[in-house]
Amino acid sequence: MSFKHISVLKNELVEGIITDKSGTYCDMTLGGGGHTKRLLELAPNSKVMAIDRDEAAINAAKENLSDYFTRVIFVNDNFINIKEAAKENGIEGFDGIMADLGVSSPQLDNPERGFSYMSDALLDMRMDRRSDFSAMNVVNEYSADKLCKIIGLYGEERWAKRIAEFIVKARPIKTTGELVEVIKSAVPQGAREKGGHPAKRTFQAIRIEVNGELDAIESAINSACDLLKPSGRIGIITFHSLEDRIVKQSFASLAKGCTCPRDFPICICGNKPKIQIITKKPVLPSTSEEEQNSRAKSAKLRIAEKL
Repeated sequence: MSFKHISVLKNELVEGIITDKSGTYCDMTLGGGGHTKRLLELAPNSKVMAIDRDEAAINAAKENLSDYFTRVIFVNDNFINIKEAAKENGIEGFDGIMADLGVSSPQLDNPERGFSYMSDALLDMRMDRRSDFSAMNVVNEYSADKLCKIIGLYGEERWAKRIAEFIVKARPIKTTGELVEVIKSAVPQGAREKGGHPAKRTFQAIRIEVNGELDAIESAINSACDLLKPSGRIGIITFHSLEDRIVKQSFASLAKGCTCPRDFPICICGNKPKIQIITKKPVLPSTSEEEQNSRAKSAKLRIAEKL
């Protein structure tokens, strides 16, 4: 499969985390390899440990990065396991770490992956195809209450309750096309005529649930910051408010250090700040980038530095 994917905020992210042009870096979400390729270009003596749990992404990135093959270590795993991956590859610390938390365009564009509400395919949505848990399980096995909760929380969908009830009544649902029709029937016509595709939020919610996307972010950030060398930097791109909130709060917690209640006269927890936040406000794409790549419109970049 061809992995044609335009990396968002490429220069802003890569330039923001390079601290040593001969350093060791980690790309926690390799995708098509766009960010890693840019880093290897700008830091000509660097090397990168590149992680992705999608084997198709790894294989495509190997082609994209063929000119830099000796400087890249490819790891087919979830970024939550960054510490284990670093240890297995003899890496004690990184000069910079980056992540792009968005789903890759080729995953959406390849119908057989079952991510897209624009194509008909078997329900799937697994980023790691070695997993035996897919959208088929979520759609056909979750209770109406559980479906309502994830569609409302992860999709921020106002019609979550109706959609969940309609899904349960329509079971078994085996394809993305069937699911789209169920969602359309659940969303009132007036609401369908406003905004984007009526299935967009529900598909996002199911994808997040299948892949445990939000559960891994805070833990991965904490592990990544532990692996950063002093003055090393971490940069993370998010694409929706739930992700951005987690990144913002995780950075704030690591920058604060002390977790004692405010009314304690002295600190007894002993926690010290680990990072300083470089981007007080998130970096947003330029107007020209948004015009060239519609996927960039919701992107936000946050960068922090290890103390």
